[in-house]
Amino acid sequence: MPETPLETPRTWVEFDNPADAQERFRCDLTWLTSSWTCIFGNGCPGIYADAPDTGCCTLGAHFSDKEDIKNVKKVVAELGPDEWQYYDEGHSKAGWREKEDGETKTRVVDGACIFHNRPGFPAGSGCALHQHALAVGAEPHTMKPDVCWQLPIRRTYRTVELPDDTSYLEISIAEYDRRGWGPGGHDLDWYCSGNPEAHVGADPVYLSNAGELRHLLGDEGYEVLVTHCEAHLALVRAARKGPGGRALLPLLVHPATLAAQDHR
Repeated sequence: MPETPLETPRTWVEFDNPADAQERFRCDLTWLTSSWTCIFGNGCPGIYADAPDTGCCTLGAHFSDKEDIKNVKKVVAELGPDEWQYYDEGHSKAGWREKEDGETKTRVVDGACIFHNRPGFPAGSGCALHQHALAVGAEPHTMKPDVCWQLPIRRTYRTVELPDDTSYLEISIAEYDRRGWGPGGHDLDWYCSGNPEAHVGADPVYLSNAGELRHLLGDEGYEVLVTHCEAHLALVRAARKGPGGRALLPLLVHPATLAAQDHR
């Protein structure tokens, strides 16, 4: 199915961070209540047509800061060769990190991230860090690079200046669409966030990605978000009932979710 347009109406909500009076969250309810789910290993064709088995792990992961690197380094020390296909390569002189345009990222080996186990590996295909987390009973987002576990949720920051010479930090929680990858994002052969093929989740994003969102907003902030998401879904249900309300659906419901529902 074709991807939906990038420029579509959205419903946003803003609320103060309960844990910090100097911060305000701005959240895309249209995205967070969508039915997107990761379909890696279940129909995902990958971002490049010639690498269908590597999902979005083809380019490697850029680290956000030193703490991000430190966190992954700790997990690397726990990984064994039975769960990491490129264990020997990762522990070689070249290591598991590399520089790209002055920024540190996971090394790319054989066309994909060094932590990506290929089909046929005994432990299974997919991210070795993710699989290790599941094996030890931890949330995958606690052991993966920030950009990996956030995708396709995008957190951005902006300082908002007010007329009375005060300001606050605006933290936006939205969809990590093609544009999040930079100019090259438009060249990807396939991408999931706006594709109906990936909008088949049993639960909306704010529930299926609760662990990640709690990490991004804090527990108190997440609970406020849940209240707004539930109210938004109630509005969607009301809009579906009336002929006039249906005109609001493209604003209230992610277009890829609408397309997936119409396809069923």
